[in-house]
Amino acid sequence: MCMPGLRWGALLLSSLLVSPLGAAQPSNPLRQSFSIEARGAPAPVRIGGARTLRYELHLTNFAARVLVLDALTMRDSASGRILGALEGDALARAAASVGAGEGADPRLVEPGRRAIVYVDLTLPADTPARIEHLLAFGDPASKSAPHGTVAGGAVAVDARALPELGPPLRGGPWAAVYEPDMARGHRRVPYAVAGRVTIPGRHAIDWMRVGENGAAAGKDDGLGAEVLAVADAVVAAARDGVAEPTGERPAVTLAEASGNYVALGLGGGRFAFYEHLMPGLKVRPGDRVRRGQVIGRLGSTGQASRPHLHFHVADAAATLDAEGMPYRLRGGTIVGVFASIEAFGDGSPWTQSEPTPSDFPMPNAVVRFP
Repeated sequence: MCMPGLRWGALLLSSLLVSPLGAAQPSNPLRQSFSIEARGAPAPVRIGGARTLRYELHLTNFAARVLVLDALTMRDSASGRILGALEGDALARAAASVGAGEGADPRLVEPGRRAIVYVDLTLPADTPARIEHLLAFGDPASKSAPHGTVAGGAVAVDARALPELGPPLRGGPWAAVYEPDMARGHRRVPYAVAGRVTIPGRHAIDWMRVGENGAAAGKDDGLGAEVLAVADAVVAAARDGVAEPTGERPAVTLAEASGNYVALGLGGGRFAFYEHLMPGLKVRPGDRVRRGQVIGRLGSTGQASRPHLHFHVADAAATLDAEGMPYRLRGGTIVGVFASIEAFGDGSPWTQSEPTPSDFPMPNAVVRFP
């Protein structure tokens, strides 16, 4: 699924792409502007039929005045080929200003402030080994040099094969609830809890039980459903003993937000996380598990508004100080989709579709497992 506005070259950018990214451009005088840092070690993952790279660019304004984000271009470092571009409203939707108040335009970056651009880049058939970025920005306070460009944030594409995981649940149907553009969705919540910024939920899915044949609600809400090991693995970390809430939900701290959880070491520096489980886990750290083995039951412990299974893969056995990584989900069948996360939230029915094998489900897809 391609982020709206992320597309092949744009007229606005054509005048900025005459020379290579690293070459000097006479119309771009030397001055303070942005540092560009890529985060996320992107690896291609097929989402809704499109091969996608999901990562972030951290843009920090080192000028002494407000700068405006005009456009962002992604290019193949080897060939210079344009891979995608964001500008205008599409760039505004893709960006967030760290620490800015609600309703602030994320394209306006004050001195010393950081903006994060959340990139979902649809790839061509041949995968580039490295991607470079060209940022066009405006300087509304200067009449002599109102616009400029800066190149940076080169990122290597992780070419390793993605882990192929089995179903984390049985039966269904289950909604794969997530929305990459959602302001406070997992994809857009960075954490700085151990001296660095990470996004553990970059590829996170909240699995929620839905009804048959398009019904938003089923006979049950999934509470107590058996949760399964997605691979032969070793239990790397776990927390048990958090009680299922009754009545009004208690406030939880950041450290308690995951509730009861299990992290499985998949090998190759990858860990599968299961969060918000019921108390009474079936495993403990150090246990070896087999794919399909029951490791716990779906719950609503921690920061959860209803019973669901939060599932993601990360590069460390830590709930927050880890970077989310993509994977392939095998064994499921996509049978429909909700029109949006809002449609799911307000109880609207989901639309049935021709059954197709799952890979990585598109946002708010409805999936049935064996």
